Amino acid sequence: MTDSKTFEYDSLMDTLKKNILEVTFTKVNGETRVMPCTLATNLLPVTEQPKVSETNADYSVNKSVIRAFAIDKQAWRSFKVENVLSVGVLDE
Repeated sequence: MTDSKTFEYDSLMDTLKKNILEVTFTKVNGETRVMPCTLATNLLPVTEQPKVSETNADYSVNKSVIRAFAIDKQAWRSFKVENVLSVGVLDE
């Protein structure tokens, strides 16, 4: 488990696309949440596969928030990168 106060969007996204992570973060309401989550398409239910979207030169990604599939809730959830407390790999 990586305990640090600074996590980077790109690093988290790359790791989420390959693994199931346990991300501990502070929710907007102040509660702490431990969320097993992933972006690995081979681990997502067929009905939850991301839609292929057209890229647009004017499109910019909000790198302050990550949207990931929560394994425990079987639904998409998001968290602020700045609120991440720790990250651990559950399944590679």
